[in-house]
Amino acid sequence: MQRCKNIMVSDFFYPSIGGVEEHIFNLAQMLLKRGHKVIILTHCYNDCKGVRYLTNGLKVYYLPIKVFYNQSVLPTMICNVPLIRSVLLREQIEIVHAHSAFSSLAHESILIGSLLGLKTVFTDHSLFGFADLSAVFTNKMLELDLGAVSHCICVSHVGKENTVLRARVPKEKVSVIPNAVDTAFFIPDPSQRPNDGLINIVLASRLVYRKGIDLSASIIPRFKQMPHVKFIIVGDGPKRGLLEEIREKANMQDRVEIVGAVEHARVRDYLVKGHIFVNTSLTEAYCMAIVEAAACGLQVVSTRVGGIPEVLPEDLIILTEPEVDSIYEGLLKALRRLNNCKYKRFANEVNRTSAPNGGGDEVRFPKTKHKSSRKRLNQRLSKRFNAINNFTVTKNTRNEFTSSDSESILCPYKCNERVASLYNWENITERTEKVYNHIMLEPPSSLGSILYSYLHGDVWPILLAISMVHLFLRFLEYIRPGRFMEKAREWPRRD
Repeated sequence: MQRCKNIMVSDFFYPSIGGVEEHIFNLAQMLLKRGHKVIILTHCYNDCKGVRYLTNGLKVYYLPIKVFYNQSVLPTMICNVPLIRSVLLREQIEIVHAHSAFSSLAHESILIGSLLGLKTVFTDHSLFGFADLSAVFTNKMLELDLGAVSHCICVSHVGKENTVLRARVPKEKVSVIPNAVDTAFFIPDPSQRPNDGLINIVLASRLVYRKGIDLSASIIPRFKQMPHVKFIIVGDGPKRGLLEEIREKANMQDRVEIVGAVEHARVRDYLVKGHIFVNTSLTEAYCMAIVEAAACGLQVVSTRVGGIPEVLPEDLIILTEPEVDSIYEGLLKALRRLNNCKYKRFANEVNRTSAPNGGGDEVRFPKTKHKSSRKRLNQRLSKRFNAINNFTVTKNTRNEFTSSDSESILCPYKCNERVASLYNWENITERTEKVYNHIMLEPPSSLGSILYSYLHGDVWPILLAISMVHLFLRFLEYIRPGRFMEKAREWPRRD
């Protein structure tokens, strides 16, 4: 295994919370553990400025660059060159690993790293369309940037097809390496679930349009007549006001809890309280939230979009269309499974504690354990079971959800074991190392080959901007040569 010095660049990192941030942090920690040198480069977040050290000595550069839009810096191509060049040379970086197509800082670092003769890797965490104006502009910029990149990584096979099509990257230069989850941290805890018959449905994501929050807002009022169902919403964003408005209009203040943004370390505290996890995303290359929920033993109901169908096996997820009725039916299916399972388990426990009565299908309750009559308890249990079983939205819903659905509910700890066997950071890190080792064997790219790679985007004026960046780098090398620049000290690591 060849140890290398790499820097991970993205506008999205802690203290911001999200799937990209979590992926960068965990991958960096695993690479550090395996002997690589890893540095994080991002922009400043309020009081997070300068150089900070995180867990296991992970060094983070919070550059003094102002945010322009949606946590991304203004793409100037020129203004940030001195800062990025200084970090790359001081840390003696060999590989520039950029993350997220939405990150302007990542794209600028790929360009600067390529012109400095470094190897570059880009990980795409998102899917884009081809029709609207923003997608056309983003795809063209990505096509220009990825022309000179050494290798691309996508988190799903659907994501790979999307990247190859919209950025016109040769498919042999694209690898599929999914995200992973720390199943030792996201472990089930059924004791945290309500024991009074309340069923918690958890939604954890950024409250933005592409996460389908408008769909969630339309679904919540449909459960107004089911008082034993409660929603726990974890996350924040511009769509939070919509959810609060819907909660007030539906008079469900006591049954819709909007927690807001929380640290990733606290997400599990809310997941283990839930029975069902719902994801209403409109586009998703790979959804970390559903993997974390499955690891905590929740039933997962998710829209069938992007790379989500290839993330979890069929027995761990209920896939729906990105429509209100379809998601609602999927939640009803999960509720019926849960109630069927509870009803059967409770009936079996009661039968075991009841004295033999010579047969019969009626569930009999011991008089010493229950003060009320057997008939009243049996009616109460049956009423609770039928409350969801009779709640339908279409004519065919009753036929689709049968009592056999309860067999599909796995033990929460079995779910955790399944997820651990599918996604673990050791495997993800080994596959990333293979990409690093492969590109390190490639010959360095010349300035001519870099300029030629940008011609594939059919945007000739871009060559002027690339040439300006190159001349600026030469000027900086003249006034402050890299060989005389003070190198950052590498602290000895303890195994």
